[in-house]
Amino acid sequence: MDIDPFRIRAHVAEFDAIVEDIVAASVRTRETLQMEADIAYGTGSDETLDVFFPAGSRGKLPVHIFVHGGYWRMFSKRDYSYVAETVTRAGAIAVIIDYSLMPKMRMNVLVDQVRRAARWVAENISAYGGDPSRLTVSGHSAGAHLATFLFHQQASPSMVRAALLLGGIYDLKPLQASFLAPEIGITDTEVAAFSPISHSYDTRCRVVVAVGADETPPFHQQATEFAISLEQQGLAVSVQTIYSANHMSSVRDLGRLESASGTLLSQLLMEV
Repeated sequence: MDIDPFRIRAHVAEFDAIVEDIVAASVRTRETLQMEADIAYGTGSDETLDVFFPAGSRGKLPVHIFVHGGYWRMFSKRDYSYVAETVTRAGAIAVIIDYSLMPKMRMNVLVDQVRRAARWVAENISAYGGDPSRLTVSGHSAGAHLATFLFHQQASPSMVRAALLLGGIYDLKPLQASFLAPEIGITDTEVAAFSPISHSYDTRCRVVVAVGADETPPFHQQATEFAISLEQQGLAVSVQTIYSANHMSSVRDLGRLESASGTLLSQLLMEV
């Protein structure tokens, strides 16, 4: 029997060790970087974000929003604080956002939360020394999926100058036949409404679509197809393969400036 290509744990032998690494790295980040935690962007208990600051004076700094993955049903912003290491070392403010999880909440709620978090950043980050006109975003896996709604045509003008989408899912249909079916039960309505591959985007946003070389075939196929769709709409798109990286090591390395993933993130920040 073929192993489900979407079941990451079955394809990444070091899955648990990498999760332990990123959680430990996030604890260190929260202990060492200057930050403001659990700022509310809404009234729900899950509607909070953390803001991390680079060393030195603040004023008109670039701002970066990160959206975590976990197939929409696990992890939290606290698990991904470590991404702020690369962001702040590049001289930008890092905003790591939280959102509710499926199946307790449905996809429309998650998309709305991510959009409202970005709206909070646009309206409030100047008070923290950030420049909302220098806004970039990134996301991994399900977080890459959610991040697409921040430069969606419906959000135009989105204010998002550039986006890094890592190991993303852009067509929800195949997940209905995956191991996730009994866990989150993506509906036909959700497939139609929230598959990025069928949507239109803000042509002013520059997009990097990245995938680990050791990802399973659907992640490569979806990355290629989504990049083509964006290019056909007139967006500036770069497709990047991260060699010797799998679905989990690629996101772990976002917090390591010297890594291929970290370099992609820092370059995104330095170009706005």
